[in-house]
Amino acid sequence: MREHTEARVILDNIATAAEIFGRHDEHLALMERSLGIRVVTRGEEVVIIGPPEQVAQAREVFNQLQDFYRAGNRLTLHEINYAIKAVRAGMREALSNLAHEVTLVTSRGKQIKPKTLGQKQYIEAMRKHDIVFAIGPAGTGKTYLAVVMAIRALRNKDVSRLILTRPAVEAGEKLGFLPGDLQEKVDPYLRPLYDSLYDILGVENTQKYLERHVIEIAPLAYMRGRTLDDAFIILDEAQNTTDQQMKMFLTRLGFGSRAVITGDVTQIDLPRGQTSGLVHAQKVLAHVKGIAFCYLTGEDIVRHPLVQEIIRAYEEGS
Repeated sequence: MREHTEARVILDNIATAAEIFGRHDEHLALMERSLGIRVVTRGEEVVIIGPPEQVAQAREVFNQLQDFYRAGNRLTLHEINYAIKAVRAGMREALSNLAHEVTLVTSRGKQIKPKTLGQKQYIEAMRKHDIVFAIGPAGTGKTYLAVVMAIRALRNKDVSRLILTRPAVEAGEKLGFLPGDLQEKVDPYLRPLYDSLYDILGVENTQKYLERHVIEIAPLAYMRGRTLDDAFIILDEAQNTTDQQMKMFLTRLGFGSRAVITGDVTQIDLPRGQTSGLVHAQKVLAHVKGIAFCYLTGEDIVRHPLVQEIIRAYEEGS
């Protein structure tokens, strides 16, 4: 029988305890499953029971979560999961390092902060470089954080307009079979960009910017032949560009402009035999100064914890 020990953690108050424990104690259940310990709660006191190493890790998780909550942050399953993984990996200050990193405040007063160290490094890259490639799986915040930084640049008057674009590549459905005119056919491909803007600016403000052409959302084909000065440009779903389309996009960059290119190289929908412009760009531009490549991983996924497990399962099964 393995040696067991116990440790006590005293939380600040009942409100802190409720936030850390989660609805119906779902946060505690995640900690118990992940760390192989048992948690007994007595008001603001927590008793952790289990093997010494896991008990020490659990105590550190509780301390990090309490510090994070003290800094004015809410706790969800993502933060619990991230704190557990960080402590197990020996990153003692991982969550604390994110506590005060406010990147933007939305029109509704919501504070947007990086939720992982990978996201923090991505934001830093966008602050320091004129061209940034963000490559990683779904749910890592690649597009959303690019839109956040674009809105921030617009508010700070670093740029005068935002341009968001995507290649209109069919993923199982042909555009010609969809109802409506050309704009109505391509709008579903651009919908995630609208969703990000609505969340950050609100629907009314987004529509005002669109009507004044301060923000433009268009398929990638509309970028051909243009020179884009004084703009923050986001190319989303870049894994579905060809190498010629990627070259065309990158050479649109004018004076005072910045570009962020996002994509997931495991989700390429191009016809068989065509080279992805994003894959090609990694090889061609790897050593060009002024260009940053940020690689986000499953550890940076900020959706439901099961999404991490789903992506890991597909990677292992492929």
